Amino acid sequence: MKLEITLVIAAAAALLNLWLATRVGRMRTAHKISVGDGGNEFVIRRMRAHANYTEYTPFFLILLALVELAWGSNPWLWGAAIIFILGRIAHAFGMDGNEKLRATGTVTTLLVLLGLAIYALVIAYWGLAFEGADVTAPITA
Repeated sequence: MKLEITLVIAAAAALLNLWLATRVGRMRTAHKISVGDGGNEFVIRRMRAHANYTEYTPFFLILLALVELAWGSNPWLWGAAIIFILGRIAHAFGMDGNEKLRATGTVTTLLVLLGLAIYALVIAYWGLAFEGADVTAPITA
């Protein structure tokens, strides 16, 4: 299995990470701050948007890959992944001062992570949809 959803979304996540890093760099350049935030609120906001992204994205990508591995490609999984990416973009713009976008990004991120975590637990504990495995067959030693 090639995990096509995870591959595409991981590539999008890497590009989004580069975009967030570039936004921090541009803000530092504009305010002539070479290291850290210099106490500048705009630089702090951009840095926090980038840091927040790097805090949530690994958990999302791990869950996405494991659920896809266990469940296979599915339109629901595509939708959850796209919503996560769009939520992270909304959050980044929201950190520039638009509280509605920030809240939207935060809520969508948390809901997608919660949904994937719950589904991963369902798969693990109830043996649902393991691709290529007969989940009804008893395990023998």
